Amino acid sequence: MSEIKKRLQESGENCFKCYDAWTKDPKDQAAREALQDAVHELRKVASRLEIEIAVSERDEMASKPIPIPPHRASRKKSGEKGNDQSDAHAGNDHKPAQRRGPRKKSAIAGE
Repeated sequence: MSEIKKRLQESGENCFKCYDAWTKDPKDQAAREALQDAVHELRKVASRLEIEIAVSERDEMASKPIPIPPHRASRKKSGEKGNDQSDAHAGNDHKPAQRRGPRKKSAIAGE
């Protein structure tokens, strides 16, 4: 982490110097390019810092184990009241669709 701190201080100071030089003469092409390079370097350091923050958050989250849900067999039965997923369809009053058998052929007229 001290490497990032050192880079951040150095690039910040360089950016301030380049900014002061550019504000004295905004039309100076060399001063403008130096400022753009300094800002670019500052962005690289900031990006590195963001990566370090994300890694530390990931490590922090890894120390908190995710709770394992209970097995289906240990959940409440579908006839009991509860927040089980199988209860989602239990409140439906309609009957399940019944399968029809093959259609009967109509009798031929006149037989």
